[in-house]
Amino acid sequence: MKAFVIPRSGALGIELMEVPVPEIGDDELLVQVKAVGVGIHDSYFLPGNGRYPYPIGIEAAGVIAEVGSEVSGYRPGDRIAFVNSMQPKGGTWAEFVAVKETSLILTVPEGMDLALAAAVPVAGSTILKAFHALGEVAPGRSLFIAGGSGAIGTFAIQIARHRGWLVGALASTANHGFMSSLGAELTVDYHAPNWALRVFKWMPGGVDAVVAVQPGSSIECLPVVRNGGSLVSISGDSVVAERGIQVGGIAYQADISEELVQLMTHIARGEFHVELDRVYPFESGLEALAKVQTRHARGKTVLRMD
Repeated sequence: MKAFVIPRSGALGIELMEVPVPEIGDDELLVQVKAVGVGIHDSYFLPGNGRYPYPIGIEAAGVIAEVGSEVSGYRPGDRIAFVNSMQPKGGTWAEFVAVKETSLILTVPEGMDLALAAAVPVAGSTILKAFHALGEVAPGRSLFIAGGSGAIGTFAIQIARHRGWLVGALASTANHGFMSSLGAELTVDYHAPNWALRVFKWMPGGVDAVVAVQPGSSIECLPVVRNGGSLVSISGDSVVAERGIQVGGIAYQADISEELVQLMTHIARGEFHVELDRVYPFESGLEALAKVQTRHARGKTVLRMD
């Protein structure tokens, strides 16, 4: 099969190579990949016991080709989207991938494009776990999203509005109309030196909560949080709490399985929008990865198999 791989342990480059189709264990699924969600860290998340050449990648969508003898919840022909991170047999940038039954797996609703489905697992689970870390946010409260035009931010705006929150978002001016179309009441440009003043004009006293997606944005956004509010740093910024503000990271242990199913349902019904920045052919994977690593993509970048 074709796969984008790190050819040997310690190698710095990624190569498109022919490698064997992985053999599955009793608790695994063999999935024929149809679309791959491209992420900034796809070439960095490598297990210590990985088998080289090692296919890179974290998320994808495809069709189950085989199931192990101990797998009971799935069968060949099922369409799924999934996360396959840090697995010894390799990641998702390949024509076939071995997936543990215990991995994050979502059934793709009938009629949903697998390219859209491939864009959901990582961004969707990340923002849902970030919202869990915020604690209880009642309808009518305010949320500010630093990085509202990327894959995570676009889901954040829509989920928050669906829950009845008031939403403001930070991104470049070119993305303001797009974020407003998703439900953002306030859009501000991070290049503007006085953007915080616009937030205070919108919410005097500060916003109830901030989700900081972009690296470094947590520190910049802390001043616009009201006393006693909340801030969740998705990028893992180091922030010193002040004014009674609850500062934390993603709630990694939160069970968001049902919420992810609901998210997929909303998307399949056309109630939530999945923004695909660009869909590249699989062979253009390195070009797609370079684009994503600029952090200037709108929504999600996807590779599609022929």
